[in-house]
Amino acid sequence: MTKAPQRALHPAVAAVSSAALGLMITLGSGSAASAADADAKKLVKTMSDYLAAEKAISFSYDTNLEVVTVDHQKLLLASSGKIEMGRPDKLRVTRFGGFANVEVTFDGKTLSLLGKNANLYAQVEVPGTVDHLIDELRDKLHRPVPGADLLLPDAYDELMRDVVDVKDLGSGVIGGVECDHLAFRTKEVDWQIWIAQGEHPYPCRYVITASQVDQGPQYSIQISDWKTGTDVVANDFGFKNTTNAKKVDLTKLADIDELPDHFAMGGTK
Repeated sequence: MTKAPQRALHPAVAAVSSAALGLMITLGSGSAASAADADAKKLVKTMSDYLAAEKAISFSYDTNLEVVTVDHQKLLLASSGKIEMGRPDKLRVTRFGGFANVEVTFDGKTLSLLGKNANLYAQVEVPGTVDHLIDELRDKLHRPVPGADLLLPDAYDELMRDVVDVKDLGSGVIGGVECDHLAFRTKEVDWQIWIAQGEHPYPCRYVITASQVDQGPQYSIQISDWKTGTDVVANDFGFKNTTNAKKVDLTKLADIDELPDHFAMGGTK
């Protein structure tokens, strides 16, 4: 019986297959893997401690939010913005995308949300710290701050909650900055983080994969122009209605999220 000829792999496929095999061998090496896991957690703890110690932080960011349609087409929604934070109780967040142009300010007492496209704004009394505000925005107002987990003083505890698998993937380069590349898994999501090497271990990229949702959509935030301490210009975080925007109830402020209001949420696998 004539033996069927073997087909040569396309060079790109061969390269990916070789890299995958090498990764499997590296990540499956017993005690070495355990040591790498401990080192990965230590790197996240160092980042968390560094972020918690900084009283003033500002950075620019780019986000990508994947949306999966009912016929399994992936769509990518992109936006950019800037975050300025002064602990314990000052925050300004801007975000500009294809569906919204938003500015959020918090002065320790009042949260103001300005929808620049419609020239409408809403205000909510949320006295307290930035940490309290982040919780309120996520849990009650359903308006999460981009990369909010990274802004909390207990970022390590928040990130490590329910982690069941840890991988140290070596180094990578984000925006010209050499980073430690780490991957983690929980029962509900996979997430990766790239942490700048050196004296300022700030997060350069953070990617969350909804592994239990059909097609595994991802959310990512990439950080640039990182500044702390005296490099951050002190600003007035109070809301200034310079455009004569009309005040409305928060429920009337449409399209201020990364996901447009007319997109319906899908189900799990």
